Amino acid sequence: MRLTRYTDYALRTLIFVGLREPQQSSIAEIARAYGISENHLTKVVHQLGRLGLVRTSRGRGGGLRLGKPPAEIVVGAVVRQTEDDLALVECFASGACAITAPCRLKRVLGEALAAFLAVLDRTTLADLLGDDAGPEIARLLGISGPPEPRDLVETA
Repeated sequence: MRLTRYTDYALRTLIFVGLREPQQSSIAEIARAYGISENHLTKVVHQLGRLGLVRTSRGRGGGLRLGKPPAEIVVGAVVRQTEDDLALVECFASGACAITAPCRLKRVLGEALAAFLAVLDRTTLADLLGDDAGPEIARLLGISGPPEPRDLVETA
C-alpha cells in the first residue's frame, strides 16, 4: 500500500504545526522546510482546516495552528479523510474479477488493510511528536522550540 503525496503532505503539515505550537506556522515555512510545493500544500491546508485539524488566520500575523490537541488527532482518521481510495486492488471497488468466487486474495488484502489502519488508529499526532522524536524532527526542519518561560519575562 502506498499513501498519496496529498496524505503525506497532510501528515507532515500536522507534524510541523504541532512542533511549532503555540507559535503559528505559515505555508511558506512548511513548504520550505520540506522542500515541497506551496501551491499543493495550500490545497492540503485548506482541507485540514475544513476538517478542523488546523485553524487558519489570514493577514498580517496570520498563520496555522492545530485545531485540536495533538492527542486528539488520530493518524488513521487523517489517512481516511485525505485518501480518495483505500482499495488495494480493483475488486475492492468494483467486485469485478474473473476469479471472484473462489479467490481468497480479496479477503487477505482486506485483513491486511484493516491491520494497517488499526495501527494508524492507535497512533496520534502526540505519539509522533513525543519523546526524543519531536526535538530531533524540529532540529532537522530548522524549527526553534517554543520560548522558555524565562525568555518571556520582560526586562526593564
